[in-house]
Amino acid sequence: MPQPVLSIRDLHKIYAGGVHAVRGVSFDVHEGESVAIIGSSGSGKSTVLRCINRLIEPSDGVIELRGEQINTPGADVNEVRSRIGMVFQSFELFAHLKVLDNVTLGLRHVRGMSKSEAEDVALEVLGRVDMLERVDAYPGNLSGGQKQRVAIARALAMKPEVILFDEPTSALDPELIGSVLQTIRGLADEGLTMVIVTHEINFARDVADRIVYMDKGQVAEEGPSSIVNDPKSERLQQFLSSMNEEN
Repeated sequence: MPQPVLSIRDLHKIYAGGVHAVRGVSFDVHEGESVAIIGSSGSGKSTVLRCINRLIEPSDGVIELRGEQINTPGADVNEVRSRIGMVFQSFELFAHLKVLDNVTLGLRHVRGMSKSEAEDVALEVLGRVDMLERVDAYPGNLSGGQKQRVAIARALAMKPEVILFDEPTSALDPELIGSVLQTIRGLADEGLTMVIVTHEINFARDVADRIVYMDKGQVAEEGPSSIVNDPKSERLQQFLSSMNEEN
C-alpha cells in the first residue's frame, strides 16, 4: 500500500473540565480516497477534523500529512492549513467581500499570486461548483447552498492535498442540501482526497470509499461504504436504526 496522504494515530482530545471527547482514534486516508465519518451528535467527529486542521490542539496522538508529523510544537500552523482545506458548516465567508474576492483572498495573501493570476484560478473553481454567475455578489445576497458552494470553491482554489468537510449541509434548508451534495459528489468523482463528517447516511454510502463510525469518542466500526447496509457492531446497528426512525 502506498503511503497515506493523511494518517491519524491514537488521537485523544481532553477538554478543560475533563471531557474526553476523542479517545484513541486511528485511521488513514489514501490518495484520491473519500472517507466519511458518521456518528451521533457529541461522538467526537468534528473534534477529530479540527485537530487535523490544527484549529484545536490534540491532547495526545500523531497526525501525519504525507509522512510528516503536523501536530508538533514546531509545525507551521499556517502552512498546515494551506495544505489541508476546510469547509465549515457555517460557511465562514467574509460578508464585506464579493464572491470572487472571498475566493482570491487566500491565493493572494498565502500563495502570493498576483490579482489576475488569483482571479483566473478563482473563476476556474467557481465554474466547477456552478457559481460563475454570482462572482460579483456579496454573501448576504446568496442562499445557504450558494454560500457553501463558494466556501468549497475557496478551499479548492488553494489546491490542498486533502479537503475536510465538517457537516457541510447541516446549516442548510432541506431544499438546498441537494446542490451541495451534488457538488461534493462531483469532487469525489474527480478523485479529490476528502474526509467528510456528515449525518447524511445515504450520501456517505453512495459517495465515500470508506466509512468510519464514531461512538463516544472512539472508532466503533470502520470499513467500505457497504457497512451501512450490513453493520457488524451492535452500536452501528442501533445508530442506523435511530437515523431511519428520524427520517
